[in-house]
Amino acid sequence: MSIQRGLLLGVLIIGLAAPVAAQQSTTVTQADIQRLQDNVYLADRDLSQARSRDAARATQLQAELDDLRDEVVYLKVKLRKERTLSRSEYADVRDRIDDLRSRARGESASPVSSSSSSSSTSASAAVAPAPRPASPAPVSPAPSSSSTSTTSTASTRTTAPAGTVEIPVGTEIDVRLQNALNSGTNQVEDRFEATTLVDVGVNSRIVIPAGSLMRGVLTQVEPATRTNRTARMTVSFDQVTVNGQPYAIRGTVSQAIEGSGIKGETARIGTGAGVGAVIGGLLGGFKGALAGILIGGGGTIAATEGKEVQLPQGTVLRVRLDSPAYIAPPAR
Repeated sequence: MSIQRGLLLGVLIIGLAAPVAAQQSTTVTQADIQRLQDNVYLADRDLSQARSRDAARATQLQAELDDLRDEVVYLKVKLRKERTLSRSEYADVRDRIDDLRSRARGESASPVSSSSSSSSTSASAAVAPAPRPASPAPVSPAPSSSSTSTTSTASTRTTAPAGTVEIPVGTEIDVRLQNALNSGTNQVEDRFEATTLVDVGVNSRIVIPAGSLMRGVLTQVEPATRTNRTARMTVSFDQVTVNGQPYAIRGTVSQAIEGSGIKGETARIGTGAGVGAVIGGLLGGFKGALAGILIGGGGTIAATEGKEVQLPQGTVLRVRLDSPAYIAPPAR
């Protein structure tokens, strides 16, 4: 009798475990969404190279990529709010990004339709939850905060695309915020803009002129609450525009100072001022680090007084590049 009960119990456990295992194999995680974001970043790099071959085609693909970037943001927010996301939704966006990358590199690729991808992804989901590997890319994957040192070494060996100049990992760029940011009112994936304060040069050649527009994004926002007295906000930058042309970058904030403490305007900055001149004190007269905040790794800014993280309009941020940037410098 006890043997029969043991067998029945074993069958019951196996029956309950099978659906759980199947569900885990088809569950989309934050790591999957991060892979989508990395693939969007690589697609942007592919388009930067494609512009030298066919500018009109690259412009068309850029519009598609912008839509895909918005869809990735939607999936990220949906996963965070609903705590679940179907594998078919994820795979559809993944396949379309891969298809766009193939077309940007000039490879033959058939358009991916929603209906076909939905039918084909059910099979792929049963095999493994990880995204299928894309065709070899001309650049190495964008580094995460935990693997920057490893990936950046490989990235520095990559030859810059024709007509562009490589701005190496670790380069620091001083920018002035055009929008106020607040952990109590802003949300994850909110976009904002800043302008560069000094020329960024490589080998005595100006690559990013002072006044260039940089686009930022909030990747984490934790407002202060009764139970969470430490508000946090992660600030990063993913694009810079030079001569009207956008270029993909990956940079995080490492320092912030009060904008009102800087003497004069950017017009008073000589062309010989190097990167970091503003925060480094060449201009003098600034009050120092913005009060009430601490900046940790990965650009995460935390409030130190139990209040919200506040970055007023005009705040000067030092942005450190986490991966090489390839930019076509302005004509001399």
